[in-house]
Amino acid sequence: MNMKFLSSAALAVTLVLASTGCRHKPVNVTPIPNGPNGQVGDLGQQPTMQQPPPITTGQPIAETGGGWDPSNYNQNRDALAADSIHFAFDSAVIRDSDQANLQAIAQQLQANPNDKLMIEGNCDERGTEEYNRALGERRALAAREALAALGVSPDRIRTISYGKDKPVDPGHDEDAWSKNRRDDFVLLEPKMGT
Repeated sequence: MNMKFLSSAALAVTLVLASTGCRHKPVNVTPIPNGPNGQVGDLGQQPTMQQPPPITTGQPIAETGGGWDPSNYNQNRDALAADSIHFAFDSAVIRDSDQANLQAIAQQLQANPNDKLMIEGNCDERGTEEYNRALGERRALAAREALAALGVSPDRIRTISYGKDKPVDPGHDEDAWSKNRRDDFVLLEPKMGT
């Protein structure tokens, strides 16, 4: 009789635990900037997860930026080419070793107040198209937030995710993948007469 009671109690506890599941707080989640003015969100706030929009292969996800038109700017890909930052697998956390690159970018923008910046988030080839687009976006937003913390107005920065569509190394091994998990920075300089 006692064994039947213990079995029933154990079964009831197991069913309760299985139906409620375990909840955990996400770790190292990059908060998404909020509001139409591009203000960076409170770092203590957790972003709300939404279903990503359908992705068309080859189409980047355009994200945020001020009310300025990128067509009024010339893209200078060489100016900040050496300042790309790289990420660990499946991560949007900026490494301590990349802080100097971000500081150099912030200094460049502070010295040239009319310039803007495009941050391009990229991933390696592993994972689905949708997942890599979202991860590339989180990586670009992480760099945008880091630059905002260094004094660069978020209104001067646009982000875009290319997912896995723009690898710098076409290889299929960890060496190539580590090069492809990156943010690239494109300096946008005003065109003459604008």
